[in-house]
Amino acid sequence: MNIKQAKEEIQNTVRAYLQRDENGNYRIEPVRQRPVLLMGPPGVGKTQIIEQVARECGVALVAYTITHHTRQSAVGLPFIQKKSYGGREYSVTEYTMSEIIASVYDKMERTGIQEGILFIDEINCVSETLAPTMLQFLQGKTFGNQKVPRGWIIVAAGNPPEYNRSAREFDIVTLDRVRKIDVEPDFSVWKEYAYRQSVHGAILSYLEIRKENFYRIETTPDGVAFATARGWEDLSEMMKMCESLGLDVGQDLVLQYIQNPAAAKDFANYYELYNKYREDYRVDEILNGNISERAVAMLQKAQFDEKLSVIGLLLSRLNEKFREAFLTDRLTEAVFGRLKEWKKQLEDQAAEPGTALRQLAREAEDSLNRRRENGQTGRDEEAAEYGCVRLLEQYARELITAEPETPEAAFAFVKERFAEQTGCRSMEIDRVSAMLHRAFDFMAVAFGESQEMVVFVTELTVGFYSSKFILENGSEPYDRWNRKLLLGDKRREILTEIDGLST
Repeated sequence: MNIKQAKEEIQNTVRAYLQRDENGNYRIEPVRQRPVLLMGPPGVGKTQIIEQVARECGVALVAYTITHHTRQSAVGLPFIQKKSYGGREYSVTEYTMSEIIASVYDKMERTGIQEGILFIDEINCVSETLAPTMLQFLQGKTFGNQKVPRGWIIVAAGNPPEYNRSAREFDIVTLDRVRKIDVEPDFSVWKEYAYRQSVHGAILSYLEIRKENFYRIETTPDGVAFATARGWEDLSEMMKMCESLGLDVGQDLVLQYIQNPAAAKDFANYYELYNKYREDYRVDEILNGNISERAVAMLQKAQFDEKLSVIGLLLSRLNEKFREAFLTDRLTEAVFGRLKEWKKQLEDQAAEPGTALRQLAREAEDSLNRRRENGQTGRDEEAAEYGCVRLLEQYARELITAEPETPEAAFAFVKERFAEQTGCRSMEIDRVSAMLHRAFDFMAVAFGESQEMVVFVTELTVGFYSSKFILENGSEPYDRWNRKLLLGDKRREILTEIDGLST
C-alpha cells in the first residue's frame, strides 16, 4: 500500500487499541494488540507518518532508532539480588530497567499523557547480540524483564533486505505475532504531502514530468545510485535557503541529496530552465493582472514540458499565497479564542486587564512550548500560535500604556485593535482571491478548455492550502472550470492523455 493508506491503517489501529469498555478496560486486551510492523524502502516517509499519527490521535510518542543501541541499553544492566528459596539464600541476577522502557515512563511523567506509541525504527538491522531481544520485544512486548506499559502501542519499522545488506528476515513465529504493512513509494500521494510542506515548485513540476525519478534505486558499476522522497524534501529546504541567500543551486549540490547522478544532472538542468521560465513569463505580473500577449504566444507554441513548468510556477506562487492566507486565518481564530478567555476574566474581575492579558499570552506560549516539546504540534499550528502570542503581548503593552478606567473600556480598546486584525484577514482573502481569478484568466487565454487547464484545476483540487482556501472562501472561476472539465468520460479521457504525455 502507499504511505497515505499506511497512515490511515495505523490511525485506525491506535483508535481501536485504545478503545475502553464501561469498566475502563481495553476492549482489545493488550496481549492481543499486535505490534504494527511497517516495512518499506528507505526515505519513503515511515517515520513522518508515525509522528503525524501520534499528533493527530492526541497520544504521546517515544521513538528510537534501535541500531544506535546495545543490548545493555535495550535490556538493562545486570545486578545481583539476594533471594531466599526453601529456606536457603541465593544470589540471583536481575536487570535494571531498560532505557527504552524508562523513556516511556519519563514521557508519561513529563506530559501527563498515559497512552502513546513506542516506535522502534530499523528494527531488522540490529546486531547479532540484540536480534533475540528484538524478537522478544515483538513477541512479548518486553525489553528484558520489563513490559511496555498498558496503553502504549508498538509500531516498528524496517527496510527490506534488498535495500539494506545488514537487514535480516523475520521468521514465521515472529511474523505471526505482528501486523505487517508493506509500503511502496507513490508520487501522487507524496505530492499531497509535499504541497502541505511547501516543497519547492521546481521539484514538484519536475517530478510531474519525470515521475520515474521520484523514487529510484539502482545498482551501478560505481555502487548504489538512488533518489528518495526524503532526499527531494531535504533538497527543497536547501534550495529555498540558497535562493534567499543568493547562492547557486547546481548539480554538485543536487547530487548531495539526490544520489543518482543521472537524476541529479537532469534536475539541475531542469532547474536552470525553470528559472528561465520564471524570467520569461513573469508569473508575479500575471497574478497582478498584467497578461502579456508575448507570454501567451510563447506558451501556446511551447512544448508540453514547458507548459507544465509554467503551470507549476503559477501553482507554486499561488500556494505561497494560499498558505499565507491560511496562517492569517488560523492566527485570527487563535487570538479570538484567547480574547474570549480574557473577556470572561474581566467579567469575573479576576485581575487588572493589562496584567491579565499579558499573563494569558505567557500561558499560551508556555502551553505551545510544552506541546511542541512533546511533538503535539505541527509547523502551521506553531506559526499561528506564536503569532497569537506576539499579538496578545502587543495588545497588553498598548493597554497598559493607555490605562483605561474600567474593564469595559479595556475590552473596547482591545476589540478595536483586534478589528484591525480581522480587517487584515479580509483584505488578504480578497487579494488572494483576485490572484486566483487572474491566474484563471491567463490560463483561459493561453489554453482555453484544454488538458493544461485540467492539470491546473486538478492541482488546485488536490493541494492542501488551495483546496482549503477555495472551500472556505469560494472561487467562481474554479467552480466554472471544474464543471466544464472534470465531468465523466471527458475528464478520464483528458487525464489519460496527460499521463501519456508526461511519462
